[in-house]
Amino acid sequence: MAFQKRIAVLGSTGSIGIQTLDIIRKYPGFFKAQILTARSSSDLLIRQALEFQPEAVVVTSRDAWQVVRDALEGTPVQVLYGNDSIAEVLAWDTVDLVLNALVGFIGLEPSLAALSNHKILALANKESLVAGGHLVLREATAGKGSILPVDSEHSAVFQCLRGEQATIEKIILTASGGPFFRHSARELESITKAEALDHPTWNMGAKVTVDSATLMNKGLEVIEAYWLFGQPLSRIEVMIHPQSLIHSMVQFTDGTIKAQMGYPDMHLPILYALSFPRRMDYPDAPRMELAHFRSMEFHMPPADRFPCLEMAYQAMKTGGNTPCVLNAANEVAVDAFLHERLNFTAIPKLISQTLEKVSYIADPTFSILKETHEEAQRVAQILLASY
Repeated sequence: MAFQKRIAVLGSTGSIGIQTLDIIRKYPGFFKAQILTARSSSDLLIRQALEFQPEAVVVTSRDAWQVVRDALEGTPVQVLYGNDSIAEVLAWDTVDLVLNALVGFIGLEPSLAALSNHKILALANKESLVAGGHLVLREATAGKGSILPVDSEHSAVFQCLRGEQATIEKIILTASGGPFFRHSARELESITKAEALDHPTWNMGAKVTVDSATLMNKGLEVIEAYWLFGQPLSRIEVMIHPQSLIHSMVQFTDGTIKAQMGYPDMHLPILYALSFPRRMDYPDAPRMELAHFRSMEFHMPPADRFPCLEMAYQAMKTGGNTPCVLNAANEVAVDAFLHERLNFTAIPKLISQTLEKVSYIADPTFSILKETHEEAQRVAQILLASY
């Protein structure tokens, strides 16, 4: 039997976590769910633990932990509590690969822990690189671990670069444009939560889906690409591609463009990261019938209606703790929108105001980033009260 990779799935009850377990379920001879973590989705985590029989589960909500502990009593599954326990299990020799599917700043510390413990980090938590890319890259380049991108766009770029020795002229990240790409500024004023969560092509969690609708998701991915591929921001572009068939492209200095295409299904980049360096069969994925696609559209992002993308570029140009502030303010703004306390078009306004009020720090440590994140969230919450 082939070597079985033992995987820690951080955020196993979220969208990416669930799809990762789909892959593990399909290929039990190749992958083992060794660790599962969740915050408060106790019922789903219990079902996952009973099915996959991991070595341990970690729950970060105390109430949920007690429910899971009682439900799994008498099974061989260890039930651990708290964020400190996540760092603890990532040091275990029984873990080969860490799939970080956490959402938000909370994912940064486990990314650092995975790399410092010589693990392969399959990264779906873009905020790790947005908020603390310099720290993540220091751990990775010190030879303490390796990073494999899971986001479909960065997986596409990664695949386009395999085997290439040519100089990159441009990385082109594609974006679906979300559900509101063709909306006027007036129409954006009345967007509802239900409309924002109705993504035209991808199946994602609520926060990421709203980020896609504002194009902040693409801004965060630009920052992520900056750290992953070592290219200046001037060589990282975004194109709106509503069909979501080309997941990203790389243009080289001879003018050639390589594109990675595939059906829009997150199982594919997840499988690629888990199985790397091989490409495994996946007969369940729908095949692209090219004859059905008579045209594919590409558009420049409409910056006037979707300012979050340019805001992300500017935050990365400023550097230091500014991207961390951007990310923290966005978390507050999106949460407020999802709880119907903030209008859709007010999301970038709240983020911009928060960026103006938090002090700049050039080379923040992890503890300073944590303080920055908390301060930015406090500032954003105070500003939110005036909306």
